[in-house]
Amino acid sequence: MSRIAVIAGQGALAPAIAARLDDPLVYALEGFSPEGLAAQPFRLERLVPFLDALHDRGVTRVIFAGAIRRPRLDPDLFDPRTAALVPRILAAMQSGDDAALRTVLDIFEENDLQIASVPQIAPDLVPAEGHWAGIPEACDRRDVDQAARILRHMGPLDIGQGAVVAKGLCLAIETLPGTAAMLDFVARTRPEGRGGVFCKAAKPGQDLRIDMPTLGPDSVDQAAAAGLSGIAWQAGRVIALDLPAMQARAEAAGLFLWAAPMPDDAAG
Repeated sequence: MSRIAVIAGQGALAPAIAARLDDPLVYALEGFSPEGLAAQPFRLERLVPFLDALHDRGVTRVIFAGAIRRPRLDPDLFDPRTAALVPRILAAMQSGDDAALRTVLDIFEENDLQIASVPQIAPDLVPAEGHWAGIPEACDRRDVDQAARILRHMGPLDIGQGAVVAKGLCLAIETLPGTAAMLDFVARTRPEGRGGVFCKAAKPGQDLRIDMPTLGPDSVDQAAAAGLSGIAWQAGRVIALDLPAMQARAEAAGLFLWAAPMPDDAAG
């Protein structure tokens, strides 16, 4: 019988995906197990034997869910077949995280494992275009347009997937520390007054089967603490974890939530 395996990262996405599957097999890189979800550990140094084990258990599809950080590798643990892949993986890592992730996907597919995406498995987690709480004002829409332009130009540099803009000025961009760190920075450093938007979008041409941008209820709380007017994201290309909770918190804080149409190109 065909089965699907969840490669679980940290955060709430992996449990949400596992809950939507019948009898999934759940795995996580050793040392990076998700909270609230039992996962069998594996090591990247033995990637090829791990792929063999997936086939032995009848796995034909794999979904990556949650944040995955680069593990520290132990050269003594590599098996010969995985060691042969190291130069290829290291070369990809030199080009950035996106290239490294695409290479990992290629290796899975070369071993006859199909990569499933979150929209395929859980389309309810990827909201379509629309206003999900409140209505942005004209000034908010201009800020969203500016933030979207910033994100499209950031994409080829593989920097991040979020930006904060207020009155046309960029207050912060998302970098390696992530969304929470960016919004905390805005809360601590922004000029007096309120307003502005937090915008989230996929990188132009991003492979949405892995590292898909994600928002959740905590994102709403953090945006409110930063004094923003609302959150906008690229419709159909951003995960909204627990959208009902996001809506309730946004309405309580007076924030808008907007799944907005945003072009997927780098031209700006």
